[in-house]
Order: sequence, then structure tokens, then C-alpha cells
Amino acid sequence: MTISYNWLKEYIDIPESPEEIGHILTSTGLEVEHIELHETIKGGLQGLVIGEVLTCSKHPNADKLSLTTVDVGNNKILPIVCGAPNVAAGQKVVVAVPGTTLYTAKGESFTIKSTKIRGEQSEGMICAEDEIGLGKSHEGIIVLHTQLPNGTPASQLYDIQSDYTIEIGLTPNRADAASHLGVARDIKASKKRTLKLPSVDNFKVQNKNLAITVQVENTDACPRYSAVTISGVKVSESPNWLKNRLLAIGQTPINNIVDITNFVLHELGQPLHAFDADQIIGSKVIVKTLPEGTKFTTLDKKERTLKASDLMICNAQEGMCIGGVFGGIKSGITEDSKNVFLESAYFSPEYIRKTSMHHQLKTDASFRFERGTDPNNTVYALKRAALLIQEIAGGEISSDIVDVYPSKIENRIFSVKYKNVDRLIGKNIPREEMLSILERLDIQILEKNETDFKVSVPPYRVDVMQEADIAEEVLRIYGFNNIELSEIASTDYLASFPSKDINKYKRTIGELLISNGFYEIWTNSLTNFSYQQKHNLSFKGIPVEILNKLSEEQGILRQTLLFTGLEVCAYNINRRQKDLKLFEFGKIYYKEADKYQEEERLVLFMTGNVQTENWRNPSKGVDYYELAQHVQHILIKSGCVDLKHEKIDDQLLDYGVRLLRGSKEFGKLGKIKQALLKDFGIKQDLFYAELNTSLLFQNANPKLVIQEVAKFPEVRRDLSLILDKQISFEEIHNLIMGAEKRLIRNVIAFDVYEGENIPKGKKAYALGFTLLDETKTLTDEEIDKTMERLMAALEQKLGALIRK
Repeated sequence: MTISYNWLKEYIDIPESPEEIGHILTSTGLEVEHIELHETIKGGLQGLVIGEVLTCSKHPNADKLSLTTVDVGNNKILPIVCGAPNVAAGQKVVVAVPGTTLYTAKGESFTIKSTKIRGEQSEGMICAEDEIGLGKSHEGIIVLHTQLPNGTPASQLYDIQSDYTIEIGLTPNRADAASHLGVARDIKASKKRTLKLPSVDNFKVQNKNLAITVQVENTDACPRYSAVTISGVKVSESPNWLKNRLLAIGQTPINNIVDITNFVLHELGQPLHAFDADQIIGSKVIVKTLPEGTKFTTLDKKERTLKASDLMICNAQEGMCIGGVFGGIKSGITEDSKNVFLESAYFSPEYIRKTSMHHQLKTDASFRFERGTDPNNTVYALKRAALLIQEIAGGEISSDIVDVYPSKIENRIFSVKYKNVDRLIGKNIPREEMLSILERLDIQILEKNETDFKVSVPPYRVDVMQEADIAEEVLRIYGFNNIELSEIASTDYLASFPSKDINKYKRTIGELLISNGFYEIWTNSLTNFSYQQKHNLSFKGIPVEILNKLSEEQGILRQTLLFTGLEVCAYNINRRQKDLKLFEFGKIYYKEADKYQEEERLVLFMTGNVQTENWRNPSKGVDYYELAQHVQHILIKSGCVDLKHEKIDDQLLDYGVRLLRGSKEFGKLGKIKQALLKDFGIKQDLFYAELNTSLLFQNANPKLVIQEVAKFPEVRRDLSLILDKQISFEEIHNLIMGAEKRLIRNVIAFDVYEGENIPKGKKAYALGFTLLDETKTLTDEEIDKTMERLMAALEQKLGALIRK
């Protein structure tokens, strides 16, 4: 946002230099990024004076040149060779004396020197418009009609002013400072000065000959709409002072009516819109939305398709303007306009944001409306603009002010505790100083006592919503630099945050995976719906389709992290990176019961070899059990070791299991179906796990168990048995640990075999048992009895055949 230093001084006394003002604004939170000298005409017409041509004769050595003598004041008469066809004696002209640097309309520059032209002395130059940056014409020299004496600086004639532009990096929350008045308010609060607001006391209705009815149908989108008419105006070029104000902040002057609306916008922060009143069909303005798909042509001559949520300013038959965003081509002010309907409104920021984003229209008006303007400022801004129009364009105010404001937007009122403000700031600011700062910021103190006070915050301060915001307001005006640093670094907050932090949890799990050779990936939340359509796949809820999608490849929000992960796997495999261990934390999205939902997920991908092949490590392909081991590490780290493993028949997996606790599914893992891999050009087996990060985090309960190292030795016993093929190791493990809790410390399967010499439908397990008694050394008799009990349980409960 650009602010003019000279313009700012109209609203508040500023003895400080632009650089000093930059420091003051930055200290209050309005970070000044750049300060630059601005001149209405580059160079400020320095060295250019008004002169009078005394004599003019033909150059003896050139047909197209003239010899002139020019009076440039101070009893100086300069000989000047001039090539302009329109030069003549008796003319008042603009003269560049030797040593003057000229800046042309094309951005070039050159310095005037005393020289000889075709043998005749020339001590300066009589200037054309384009040679000094006043215009583009080069048909002849500028001939002036002025009574100013010779030698008068040309900058005085053309009202050339120098100014400084202050570039502020305005943060989105400071919509109140998006104007010269808004910036002046911060200086007022910081330096304890008084604002000088433009007076509108002279506003007076001259007649009521141009009454236009206003009807607001959508008061949610337009809580307040104010308007007035001015008749008999003359649309023309703006005066220099107004053009200079706009040029200083990078605005291009258009005509006096439009320039005034832009001037008031940057002065007060209230966008205005001027309509040609004669183009308002039916003398009626209706604020409403139009049907979805309605076509509307804007000022830039582009036809746009409206959404049903786009707020429109309409006449009795059609739309005239996209409310708060952009005008229409039919109703704008032109050089033929005579009567003006002037609008000043407060539009809902939510509506304006949606419309501006949908149509990709970013204007000065939408910039302010979508952040929040002052609903209580519409009539004042309207009067200010109407008086300026009368002053500059003539005309008469021809209607009463229409002000549709059915439900007033009240100030926000809440209580603030002194101790919380002090705690957040880190210093006990004197109570009276604190309250004085707030009152200088237009935050009214309604009540106060020894412990707290009640504030009333005006609606234009959209960022002051709660106690912490009051602390910020006090601190930025009191001064960050006035808060002494303590010897101990610390921070504080008002909210009581839970001790568990999902980001810390994700970082812990990520570090675990990285330490085991995994690489983290980040993929796009948008994916291709055809991935799941082709295989008739369905996921939780309804897919969330992107309405303004850039392509079908990014048409929906993902319901699983699988597809974008497979794209990454395919990309790497196609580049001969075939051994992959990848993981990603991300969100899935869906719609359920007319509500949009999102859930955290962790996915793992493994394919290729377990580790890089070398002379000591022959190649060994990744399998399901490698993946399961890493998943188990995650569950152990999360303290979720009691999850049940259940086989699943999944639409994505050839085989796999899901992880359950009661009816809650914590995740699944298995081998991805070949038909799905084929779509991505992947020709090698790929194993995949998907875990519900939110559930794991919510149920995470890692316990640090500390115990002495056992004083007595562990004992190892092995057992070979044949079981039905469908019996899983988990069932065996649960049975053994249930049958003998006291002595059995661990059970492992060190071999599993199916095939020759094993009956069909059966498989052989080789199990290893670790036994320990922490109170004494186990005897052979105790060990044998324990193993006999376990073998009996296996035979009776699982139908095992023990191989003795």
C-alpha cells in the first residue's frame, strides 16, 4: 500500500521527516518497506523558466532552423537556435537554460549545454511538451498564455510538486490502516496528536429532482447501503492538485468524477462507485444476487459468468455492477454523463472474497471490502465525495441521502484483565498509560476497576476481537523497544494448551522412520478422480470436487494418499530408483452428511530390495513382513501395541490385515493389487500401509518402564508344530501368552514352511520361547512342565500337531 507524505500531512500535524515517519509507522506495526522521492514531472522542471521570444529570424545556414533571442528574466537575453516551425517573436515560451537536465516523456534524459549549431551560438533550448515530460506532442514548442514575469520557474506555472511515497507492507489484519486517514490514526495514537478530518458541514440538498429508489434484497451480503444523486455535473479532466494526489500513489487519473471516488477511497478507506444516473433503468437500484450462469460484461469489456452468490447492483431490468468488486460497461461515468448516482456501501467480507476469487478480480475496492471496511463511515464518505464533485464538476445535490441500514453493526464489548495484558507484554505498564493508549486508538473504556476493565471496540477494527488483541494494541503503541529484556528468556499465553502436540508426535514418528532408511515425501492434496473410477473404488464419504479446477488431473481432493504416492513411486522407478522406502503425513478429505471432513493419515510404501546389494548382502526383495515390522515399530512408539490384527479382503490389496481396537480401525497394510500398479506403469511388487494418524495420536500412551536387569538367566526352548494354514501367528502368540503369563517373556517364529512333506492346507511353524523367573533360577523340571502345558493348549485350542 502506498501513502503520500504530503497528503498524509493534511490530516495530522507532521513535523517529522519522511524517514522519521517511516520509523514511527514501523514501530506501530505498519512496516514501511520503502520511501521514495516522487515528483509530478520527473526532475521537477528544475532549470526551466518562462521566457519571451524577442526576435526570430531565419538561420543563415539551415532552412529549418531559426535564430532567436529570448528574455529569461534577471536582465538576461539568450541567443537560442530553435528548430520548431511555430516559433515567433512575442511568444511566451518554456526555456531550458544551460546546465538543465531534461527528462523526456519516453524516459530519456539529456543535459542542455552552450553550443554552436551550424556556426551560430545557442545558449539554451525552447522546449516542446515531450522534451520536458509534460506530454507526448512534438509538433512544436509550447506557447504559453500567461502574465507571469520572465524568469519565473516553470514549476510554478505547472504547479509541480515534490512528494515522498511511503510503501507500507500492510498485513491482512490491518484493514483499518488501508487509507491515509487510517495511517494518520496510528500516528495520532503514537504521538498524542489530533486528527484533522475534512468537514462535511456544507453538505446541503439543493433539490429533489433526481430521486432514485434503493432496495436491498440481500442484507446479509450488504448490511448497509448509502447513496445520493448529483445532477448537472460536467465530466472533464481533474484539476492538477487532484491528479497529483493520485499520481503520487500510483493511480492513473481518468476523469474528475471517477478521480474523486478514488481520492476518497485512498483518503478514508471507503470505496465508492459512481453510476451514470441516466443509465439506471426504472430509476431504481436493487442490491441482490442474480441466477447462476447469468452473463455480465464488466468495465474491462470481458463477459463474465456470474455465480449465484455474486452480489450485484442492478437496475429495474439488469445488473449494473458486481458489488464491491468491479463496475459494468453500461452504467459507468463517461464524458457525456450529466447526472450521477453515488454509492457508498458496506459489503460482507465473505461475499466479496468469494466473488473476487472466483472472477480473479483484484481491485482497490475489493482489497478493502474483503478485509472489512467501516460500516459507520458510509454516509460521511458519501457527503465528502458529493461536496468534492460539486466543487470540481459543478452540479447540485438532487436527493436526500438514502441510507438502508436495517441492523446496526454494534461495537464489540468485552472485559480485559490487567494481569493478562501485563503477562503477555512482559512488563507492568502503568494503568493510566494503558487506558490512554486504547482511548487514543478509539477503543472506548466503559468500566474499570482494580483488576480489569471493559472495552468497546469500533467495528472498523476488525482485528481486535479478544483480550490478547488488546495487549497487542497497547504494546505496539507503547513500543516494542520500550520492553526491557529479562535475564531469562520466556514466553506466555492466555490459552491453556494441551500437553500433547500432534506435530511433535508426527516429528517423532518421522524421525523413527528416517532412522530406518525411509524418505519423507510431500504430495499434492488434489488428485485425479479417474484413478478410483476405473477400478470402481469407493472410500469414506463423498469425494470433494474442485469447482474451479485447473485440470481433470487435479479435479478432486484426495480420499486416500495412495494414488499420489504411487505417482511418486512410478516417477522414481522409471528413473531406475527401484529400491524405495517412502512415507508421508497428509490429510484426506470427504463430504459426509452435508459436512466437509478431513482426517490425518500416515502412509508407507516399500518396494524393491530391502537394502542395497553388495558382496556381503545378496539381494533380498521387500515382502509383507518387512513392512509389518516397521508398522509394529510405529505402534510400539505410539504405545498402541494392543491392536488386533484382522485379515481383510480389500479393494486395493491382494492380501493384508487391518489394525483394530474394538470397532475403531487404526489402519491397514498389505500388498497392492497388480491391476492398480499397472495403471501407473509399476511392474514390481509394492507394499503399502495406511495408518490413521489422528487415532494413533489420540490413543498414544507410550510408557517408560524402568526395571532392574534380571539377576537370573533366561532359558530358550524351541518347538516345531503343524497347523491349519489359515491360523495366524497372532493367534498362536495370544494363546501362549494367555496360557502362561508368569514365565514366558517372548515368543518368536524363526521359520515358517509350506510345501513338500507338509499336508495340503497346512503349514509348519518353528517357534522359539524365552522363559524367565525373576525370583530364582529355573529348573529343568519347571521348564518341561511349562512346555507341556503350552503344547497341550496348542493341541486342544488350535488342533496343532507337535513334531517331537
